[in-house]
Amino acid sequence: MIQLTRAPEGKALLAELYGSAGVEAQAERWRILAQEFFAGVNAPKATLVSSPGRTELGGNHTDHNGGRVLCAAVHLDMLAVAALRKDDQVILRSHGWSETFVVDLADLSPHGDETGRPEALIRGVAAGMAARNATIGGFEALVDSIVPAGSGLSSSAAFELLVAQIFNALFNENSRSPEELALVGKEAENRFFGKPCGLMDQMACALGGISAIDFADPAKPAWSLIDFDLEKAGYVLAIVNTGDSHADLTDDYAGIPDEMGSVAGYFGVGRLREVPANALLLQASRIRAATGDRALLRALHFSAEDGRAVAMASALVADRFDEYLALVRASGDSSWRLLQNVVSAGAVREQPLAVAIELSRLYLGPSAAVRVHGGGFAGTIQTYLVLEAVDGYVQFMDGVFGAGATTIMRIRSRGAGEV
Repeated sequence: MIQLTRAPEGKALLAELYGSAGVEAQAERWRILAQEFFAGVNAPKATLVSSPGRTELGGNHTDHNGGRVLCAAVHLDMLAVAALRKDDQVILRSHGWSETFVVDLADLSPHGDETGRPEALIRGVAAGMAARNATIGGFEALVDSIVPAGSGLSSSAAFELLVAQIFNALFNENSRSPEELALVGKEAENRFFGKPCGLMDQMACALGGISAIDFADPAKPAWSLIDFDLEKAGYVLAIVNTGDSHADLTDDYAGIPDEMGSVAGYFGVGRLREVPANALLLQASRIRAATGDRALLRALHFSAEDGRAVAMASALVADRFDEYLALVRASGDSSWRLLQNVVSAGAVREQPLAVAIELSRLYLGPSAAVRVHGGGFAGTIQTYLVLEAVDGYVQFMDGVFGAGATTIMRIRSRGAGEV
């Protein structure tokens, strides 16, 4: 493992995962992680697993209603060295966490006292794999993450896929598919971790690259990979972290699928994907009375954004990048006006996403392509930058939101798995 980082094939792998500029720093990260692991664990051999974060490109809040999305894996990842144990315990340590997480796989039922904790995801992933007749067993792992928590890059999904791929590598000869492991991760997050989510985050982390995903059948999403190089088009993707909210946003997040679901329920169906767009217009008055105005607006967002994600994918496939950027702008506008996930209801003093979006538009001018990133209400925005604008934009936004707030993303072609 340590020798690999010094070999030509190892350096080529590092360049593929992190970009040529990151090879030396990531090689040192891999070496330090392996040395620290073997210094504390008496194991004859171990495996190295990497799981990327993800960025949502289009389809803001469409996945949980059977919609379509465009997303991508990014170069920021979670990395684990893992080795077999002779018992059924998972023992996991992580840089940045003082405590050691221990899970006994003899009990695969949800534990209320683990809600919101890493143990819940470990136990949930193990339960999901066992339910699918995969082999599970004890292992010891040391994790290092460069996926910032709360950054909108889906650190929870990256962790779920990391654990799933450790089980896949150590016990199942890497025989389990990315789609299957993504479903395992979603179930763990919903049932064990206690967080409602769709399936986009896990699918993006599992598949790698840029992926267009259709969730019409949530048990078996249809997907395709798109080969497109942003930098060859003269652009890079930036994520600006506007900081954590001081408010509890749980109700804000839950309100979106709940209100979309109420409109679907008005039509007697379970998801908005099953509601024709013209039906929303024809029944607008009755929908307002039955569900409220915001629910109607959010349903209208879904209807347009679902089709927009498909159009964005088609624009990339056809190499029509100007058209793609116009769709990015439309997506951002729809999230702000209709979906209303830029500002938390009632927030007056704290509106960081709104500030970041508007400052980006003013700084970059009419060509700015900027949108809320992910769940919204707090966290991150996404901006497309021409190469010559990168340094100035980073300096400007970091001046507003703090040093390191702006990160230039690199799309990673590999999904989660053993490296």
